Amino acid sequence: MSRLVTAHLFTSVNGVCESPNEFQFGAFGPEEGEMMGRVIGPVTDMVLGATLFREWSEFWPTMPADDPFARFVNGVRKHVVSSTLTGDLGWNATRIKGGPVEYVRALKEGEGGDISVGGGVETVRTLFLGGVVDRLRLTMHPAVGSGRRLFDESVPVTRLELLEAVPTSAGNVLLTYALRPTD
Repeated sequence: MSRLVTAHLFTSVNGVCESPNEFQFGAFGPEEGEMMGRVIGPVTDMVLGATLFREWSEFWPTMPADDPFARFVNGVRKHVVSSTLTGDLGWNATRIKGGPVEYVRALKEGEGGDISVGGGVETVRTLFLGGVVDRLRLTMHPAVGSGRRLFDESVPVTRLELLEAVPTSAGNVLLTYALRPTD
């Protein structure tokens, strides 16, 4: 049986996913925590772009061990999309060799739990367009931002099936979509 691959990004109302730290902090409530706890439970592998890997590998290992996300991200196997990182990455991480779509497709058919794609924008877009992402989770913040969007003019029309939409007390909307073929 194929493993479920889910990409999760924070986004502004106008679709900006780059630098979510500019609009997401201070807007995280109990619903976001409940959703995060529910979706990371079955995950055994995470795919990250090089920039996000560098940022997280410097930050999360320094967080208290009782922080639920720190416990998860520090322990999960990480697969890093990078043409610049070399040598031993440490932090339970492996650099993806070859194309990321083929790598994740093989990972998906292997043993283990679900696979989470944490970002960045280019990594999620590449895997989405490559057809290996099964679910797309967006935490939409009530903010307008500037920067790169996941879906720009390079992305062909693609139908998504809404599985869940949860408004939160912090003013966000937690959206979960399944990918499906264009009608």
